Amino acid sequence: MPPRRGPFVLPSARAIRLAPPPVLAYLRTMTVSLKIASWNINSVRARLPIVERLLDEQKPDILCLQETKAANGDFPATFFADRGYTDLHLHGQRMHHGVAIISRIPLRETVSHDWQGNDEARHIGVELPGGVRLENVYVPAGGDVADVKTNPKFRQKMNFLDRMTAWSEALRQPTILVGDFNIAPLPSDVWSHEQLLDVVSHTPMEVEKLDRLQASHGWVDLGRRTVPAPERLFTWWSYRAADWRASDRGRRLDHVWLSPELSPAAVHCDVLEDARSWPKPSDHAPLVARFAW
Repeated sequence: MPPRRGPFVLPSARAIRLAPPPVLAYLRTMTVSLKIASWNINSVRARLPIVERLLDEQKPDILCLQETKAANGDFPATFFADRGYTDLHLHGQRMHHGVAIISRIPLRETVSHDWQGNDEARHIGVELPGGVRLENVYVPAGGDVADVKTNPKFRQKMNFLDRMTAWSEALRQPTILVGDFNIAPLPSDVWSHEQLLDVVSHTPMEVEKLDRLQASHGWVDLGRRTVPAPERLFTWWSYRAADWRASDRGRRLDHVWLSPELSPAAVHCDVLEDARSWPKPSDHAPLVARFAW
Protein backbone atom coordinates (compact mmCIF):
# COMPACT_ATOMS: atom_id res chain seq x y z
CA MET A 1 0.00 0.00 0.00
CA PRO A 2 1.48 3.43 -0.91
CA PRO A 3 2.15 5.85 1.95
CA ARG A 4 -0.68 8.21 2.85
CA ARG A 5 -0.29 11.85 1.95
CA GLY A 6 -0.65 14.47 4.64
CA PRO A 7 1.25 15.91 7.57
CA PHE A 8 1.72 12.46 9.14
CA VAL A 9 2.50 9.71 6.64
CA LEU A 10 4.42 7.09 8.57
CA PRO A 11 4.91 6.85 12.33
CA SER A 12 8.48 8.12 11.85
CA ALA A 13 7.68 10.90 9.35
CA ARG A 14 6.14 14.16 10.47
CA ALA A 15 5.87 17.86 9.80
CA ILE A 16 6.50 20.52 12.43
CA ARG A 17 5.46 24.13 11.89
CA LEU A 18 6.50 26.81 14.35
CA ALA A 19 5.22 30.36 13.72
CA PRO A 20 5.53 30.39 9.91
CA PRO A 21 6.54 33.67 8.25
CA PRO A 22 3.89 35.92 6.66
CA VAL A 23 2.50 34.58 3.39
CA LEU A 24 3.26 37.75 1.45
CA ALA A 25 6.91 37.66 2.51
CA TYR A 26 7.60 34.18 1.18
CA LEU A 27 5.64 34.83 -2.03
CA ARG A 28 7.88 37.80 -2.74
CA THR A 29 10.91 35.57 -2.21
CA MET A 30 9.53 32.86 -4.48
CA THR A 31 8.97 35.28 -7.36
CA VAL A 32 12.67 36.15 -7.35
CA SER A 33 14.67 33.05 -6.49
CA LEU A 34 14.82 29.89 -4.43
CA LYS A 35 17.97 28.50 -2.85
CA ILE A 36 18.06 24.84 -1.77
CA ALA A 37 20.98 23.33 0.15
CA SER A 38 21.53 19.57 0.45
CA TRP A 39 24.00 18.01 2.88
CA ASN A 40 24.81 14.61 4.30
CA ILE A 41 25.52 15.98 7.74
CA ASN A 42 26.56 12.71 9.44
CA SER A 43 24.68 13.46 12.70
CA VAL A 44 22.84 16.77 12.88
CA ARG A 45 23.10 17.17 16.66
CA ALA A 46 26.87 16.63 16.59
CA ARG A 47 27.38 19.29 13.90
CA LEU A 48 25.07 22.15 14.79
CA PRO A 49 27.92 24.73 14.75
CA ILE A 50 28.72 24.03 11.09
CA VAL A 51 25.02 23.83 10.21
CA GLU A 52 24.67 27.29 11.72
CA ARG A 53 27.63 28.50 9.68
CA LEU A 54 26.05 27.19 6.48
CA LEU A 55 22.76 28.91 7.27
CA ASP A 56 24.51 32.19 8.15
CA GLU A 57 26.78 32.24 5.10
CA GLN A 58 24.50 30.78 2.41
CA LYS A 59 21.05 31.68 3.73
CA PRO A 60 19.22 28.88 1.91
CA ASP A 61 15.45 28.97 1.78
CA ILE A 62 15.36 25.19 2.25
CA LEU A 63 17.91 22.81 3.78
CA CYS A 64 17.73 19.09 2.98
CA LEU A 65 19.75 16.91 5.36
CA GLN A 66 20.70 13.25 5.08
CA GLU A 67 22.06 10.94 7.77
CA THR A 68 20.62 13.05 10.57
CA LYS A 69 20.93 10.13 13.04
CA ALA A 70 18.11 11.44 15.23
CA ALA A 71 14.61 10.25 15.99
CA ASN A 72 11.95 12.86 15.28
CA GLY A 73 11.50 13.65 18.96
CA ASP A 74 15.24 14.25 19.37
CA PHE A 75 15.63 16.50 16.33
CA PRO A 76 16.83 20.03 17.27
CA ALA A 77 13.71 21.80 15.99
CA THR A 78 14.13 24.81 18.28
CA PHE A 79 17.65 25.44 16.96
CA PHE A 80 16.25 25.86 13.44
CA ALA A 81 13.13 27.78 14.51
CA ASP A 82 15.31 30.31 16.33
CA ARG A 83 17.00 30.97 12.99
CA GLY A 84 13.78 31.39 11.02
CA TYR A 85 13.42 27.82 9.75
CA THR A 86 9.99 27.08 11.16
CA ASP A 87 8.68 24.44 8.73
CA LEU A 88 10.31 21.06 9.43
CA HIS A 89 9.54 17.77 7.69
CA LEU A 90 11.25 14.87 9.42
CA HIS A 91 11.75 11.17 8.83
CA GLY A 92 14.12 10.26 11.60
CA GLN A 93 15.63 7.18 13.14
CA ARG A 94 17.64 6.79 16.32
CA MET A 95 21.42 6.63 15.72
CA HIS A 96 21.17 5.70 12.02
CA HIS A 97 20.08 7.13 8.67
CA GLY A 98 17.40 9.84 8.86
CA VAL A 99 16.39 12.63 6.47
CA ALA A 100 14.92 16.09 7.01
CA ILE A 101 13.63 19.03 4.97
CA ILE A 102 13.95 22.31 6.90
CA SER A 103 12.40 25.44 5.44
CA ARG A 104 11.71 29.08 6.11
CA ILE A 105 8.84 29.02 3.60
CA PRO A 106 5.69 26.93 4.12
CA LEU A 107 5.73 23.54 2.45
CA ARG A 108 3.05 20.87 2.30
CA GLU A 109 2.29 17.21 1.65
CA THR A 110 4.90 15.29 3.60
CA VAL A 111 5.41 11.91 1.95
CA SER A 112 7.85 9.14 2.83
CA HIS A 113 8.62 6.19 0.53
CA ASP A 114 10.12 2.97 1.87
CA TRP A 115 12.41 2.23 -1.08
CA GLN A 116 14.63 0.22 1.24
CA GLY A 117 11.78 -2.20 2.00
CA ASN A 118 12.59 -2.40 5.73
CA ASP A 119 11.30 0.92 7.18
CA GLU A 120 14.71 2.60 7.34
CA ALA A 121 14.42 6.39 7.30
CA ARG A 122 15.88 7.19 3.89
CA HIS A 123 13.38 9.43 2.08
CA ILE A 124 11.10 12.36 2.67
CA GLY A 125 9.32 14.55 0.13
CA VAL A 126 7.26 17.75 0.15
CA GLU A 127 5.47 20.06 -2.25
CA LEU A 128 6.79 23.57 -2.81
CA PRO A 129 4.53 26.58 -3.38
CA GLY A 130 3.50 26.37 -7.02
CA GLY A 131 3.20 22.59 -7.12
CA VAL A 132 6.83 21.49 -7.64
CA ARG A 133 7.86 18.41 -5.65
CA LEU A 134 11.07 18.30 -3.60
CA GLU A 135 12.36 14.80 -2.77
CA ASN A 136 15.23 14.19 -0.35
CA VAL A 137 16.85 10.73 -0.44
CA TYR A 138 19.67 8.86 1.27
CA VAL A 139 20.59 5.82 -0.83
CA PRO A 140 22.25 2.95 1.08
CA ALA A 141 26.03 2.81 0.85
CA GLY A 142 26.00 -0.88 -0.06
CA GLY A 143 28.76 -2.35 2.09
CA ASP A 144 32.22 -3.30 0.86
CA VAL A 145 31.65 -6.03 -1.75
CA ALA A 146 29.81 -5.40 -5.01
CA ASP A 147 28.02 -8.75 -5.11
CA VAL A 148 24.26 -9.12 -4.70
CA LYS A 149 24.59 -12.81 -3.80
CA THR A 150 27.16 -12.59 -1.01
CA ASN A 151 26.54 -9.06 0.29
CA PRO A 152 23.00 -8.34 1.60
CA LYS A 153 23.78 -4.63 1.92
CA PHE A 154 24.71 -4.37 -1.74
CA ARG A 155 21.59 -6.31 -2.71
CA GLN A 156 19.51 -3.84 -0.68
CA LYS A 157 21.14 -0.96 -2.53
CA MET A 158 20.34 -2.46 -5.92
CA ASN A 159 16.75 -3.13 -4.88
CA PHE A 160 16.44 0.40 -3.51
CA LEU A 161 17.46 1.83 -6.88
CA ASP A 162 15.01 -0.47 -8.70
CA ARG A 163 12.15 0.78 -6.50
CA MET A 164 13.22 4.38 -7.06
CA THR A 165 13.26 3.77 -10.80
CA ALA A 166 9.71 2.37 -10.74
CA TRP A 167 8.60 5.48 -8.82
CA SER A 168 10.46 7.72 -11.26
CA GLU A 169 8.89 6.10 -14.31
CA ALA A 170 5.41 6.94 -13.00
CA LEU A 171 6.30 10.49 -11.97
CA ARG A 172 4.14 13.17 -13.59
CA GLN A 173 4.75 16.14 -11.29
CA PRO A 174 7.75 18.45 -11.87
CA THR A 175 10.29 17.43 -9.25
CA ILE A 176 13.63 18.35 -7.71
CA LEU A 177 15.46 15.27 -6.41
CA VAL A 178 18.38 15.83 -4.03
CA GLY A 179 20.47 13.81 -1.66
CA ASP A 180 23.28 11.37 -1.08
CA PHE A 181 22.94 8.82 -3.89
CA ASN A 182 26.12 7.00 -2.77
CA ILE A 183 27.13 6.55 -6.42
CA ALA A 184 29.74 8.50 -8.38
CA PRO A 185 28.72 7.72 -11.98
CA LEU A 186 31.32 9.38 -14.22
CA PRO A 187 35.09 8.79 -14.48
CA SER A 188 35.63 12.45 -13.55
CA ASP A 189 33.41 11.96 -10.47
CA VAL A 190 36.18 9.99 -8.72
CA TRP A 191 39.85 10.52 -8.05
CA SER A 192 40.85 7.42 -10.07
CA HIS A 193 38.39 5.72 -12.39
CA GLU A 194 40.63 2.69 -12.94
CA GLN A 195 41.42 2.10 -9.27
CA LEU A 196 37.79 2.46 -8.16
CA LEU A 197 36.04 0.30 -10.76
CA ASP A 198 35.74 -2.51 -8.21
CA VAL A 199 34.99 -0.23 -5.25
CA VAL A 200 31.38 0.11 -4.14
CA SER A 201 29.99 3.50 -5.25
CA HIS A 202 31.69 3.44 -8.67
CA THR A 203 31.19 -0.10 -9.95
CA PRO A 204 29.67 -0.65 -13.42
CA MET A 205 26.64 -2.34 -11.83
CA GLU A 206 25.83 0.70 -9.70
CA VAL A 207 26.47 3.15 -12.53
CA GLU A 208 24.15 1.17 -14.81
CA LYS A 209 21.40 1.28 -12.15
CA LEU A 210 21.83 5.03 -11.71
CA ASP A 211 21.81 5.55 -15.49
CA ARG A 212 18.51 3.65 -15.67
CA LEU A 213 17.08 5.81 -12.90
CA GLN A 214 18.15 8.99 -14.69
CA ALA A 215 16.75 7.83 -18.03
CA SER A 216 13.41 6.80 -16.48
CA HIS A 217 12.35 10.44 -16.11
CA GLY A 218 14.90 12.28 -18.22
CA TRP A 219 16.42 13.75 -15.05
CA VAL A 220 18.77 16.72 -15.55
CA ASP A 221 21.98 16.45 -13.49
CA LEU A 222 22.36 20.04 -12.27
CA GLY A 223 25.82 19.39 -10.84
CA ARG A 224 27.18 18.39 -14.22
CA ARG A 225 25.22 21.07 -16.02
CA THR A 226 27.06 23.58 -13.81
CA VAL A 227 30.47 21.85 -14.04
CA PRO A 228 30.53 19.80 -17.26
CA ALA A 229 32.55 16.59 -17.46
CA PRO A 230 35.41 15.84 -17.70
CA GLU A 231 36.19 18.53 -15.13
CA ARG A 232 36.82 17.14 -11.64
CA LEU A 233 33.80 17.36 -9.34
CA PHE A 234 33.73 15.73 -5.87
CA THR A 235 31.44 16.00 -2.83
CA TRP A 236 32.93 13.42 -0.42
CA TRP A 237 36.40 12.78 1.02
CA SER A 238 37.16 10.01 3.49
CA TYR A 239 37.98 10.77 7.12
CA ARG A 240 40.95 8.40 6.70
CA ALA A 241 43.00 10.99 4.80
CA ALA A 242 45.30 13.00 7.06
CA ASP A 243 45.01 15.93 4.65
CA TRP A 244 41.91 15.48 2.52
CA ARG A 245 42.67 18.48 0.32
CA ALA A 246 46.25 17.46 -0.45
CA SER A 247 45.35 13.86 -1.29
CA ASP A 248 42.06 14.89 -2.96
CA ARG A 249 40.81 11.32 -3.15
CA GLY A 250 37.24 12.40 -3.53
CA ARG A 251 34.04 11.10 -5.08
CA ARG A 252 30.84 12.81 -6.25
CA LEU A 253 28.24 10.94 -4.20
CA ASP A 254 25.78 13.81 -3.70
CA HIS A 255 23.49 15.08 -6.41
CA VAL A 256 20.77 17.51 -7.45
CA TRP A 257 18.51 16.29 -10.26
CA LEU A 258 15.60 18.06 -11.94
CA SER A 259 12.63 17.15 -14.07
CA PRO A 260 13.39 18.37 -17.61
CA GLU A 261 10.71 21.07 -17.49
CA LEU A 262 12.46 22.66 -14.48
CA SER A 263 15.82 22.98 -16.23
CA PRO A 264 15.19 26.55 -17.47
CA ALA A 265 14.57 27.70 -13.90
CA ALA A 266 17.82 26.22 -12.55
CA VAL A 267 20.68 28.71 -12.30
CA HIS A 268 23.54 26.62 -10.90
CA CYS A 269 24.63 24.12 -8.26
CA ASP A 270 27.73 24.78 -6.17
CA VAL A 271 29.74 22.32 -4.07
CA LEU A 272 31.03 24.07 -0.94
CA GLU A 273 34.33 22.19 -0.67
CA ASP A 274 35.70 24.45 2.04
CA ALA A 275 33.07 23.10 4.44
CA ARG A 276 35.04 19.84 4.52
CA SER A 277 37.67 21.80 6.52
CA TRP A 278 35.27 23.36 9.01
CA PRO A 279 35.63 22.26 12.65
CA LYS A 280 34.31 18.76 13.30
CA PRO A 281 33.21 18.38 9.67
CA SER A 282 31.00 15.95 7.85
CA ASP A 283 32.87 13.86 5.30
CA HIS A 284 30.45 15.30 2.71
CA ALA A 285 30.41 18.85 1.40
CA PRO A 286 27.07 20.65 1.10
CA LEU A 287 25.51 21.40 -2.29
CA VAL A 288 23.71 24.70 -2.87
CA ALA A 289 21.37 24.97 -5.85
CA ARG A 290 19.72 28.21 -6.95
CA PHE A 291 16.55 28.56 -8.99
CA ALA A 292 14.97 31.63 -10.61
CA TRP A 293 11.24 31.17 -11.13
